[in-house]
Amino acid sequence: MPRMAQAEGLRLPFEGEDKINTAIMESFPYEGAEQRIKYETDEFSAVCPYSGLPDYAKLVIEYIPQDKIVELKSLKYYIVSYRNVGIYQESATNRLFQDINALLAPKWLKVTTVYNTRGGIDATCSCETRGE
Repeated sequence: MPRMAQAEGLRLPFEGEDKINTAIMESFPYEGAEQRIKYETDEFSAVCPYSGLPDYAKLVIEYIPQDKIVELKSLKYYIVSYRNVGIYQESATNRLFQDINALLAPKWLKVTTVYNTRGGIDATCSCETRGE
């Protein structure tokens, strides 16, 4: 009789999307020339709600400010708030996009996540406003 791995069917606990801390994000006024701003980090992680295992990704945020810029320390705390949240990769990308767009109302915004390979499949997700 074949043996089953102890991990077979195991699911790890995770938190709900209500733990994503949007209130921590802050912005400050911007009055300079039009410019494209790009932030990148390899430290984005959330939890796969199917398995409970962590998903790791490179996160790229690009935008052209209207009149506000995100404060980076608050952005980092916001990003870290995803760490134990169960959310699918595509939904995480959309949520990041929606939250940053709501905070800044930029002229243009693009959020991209490039996830580590899982099961031999590479996943890149992207949300972008129209107009650029």
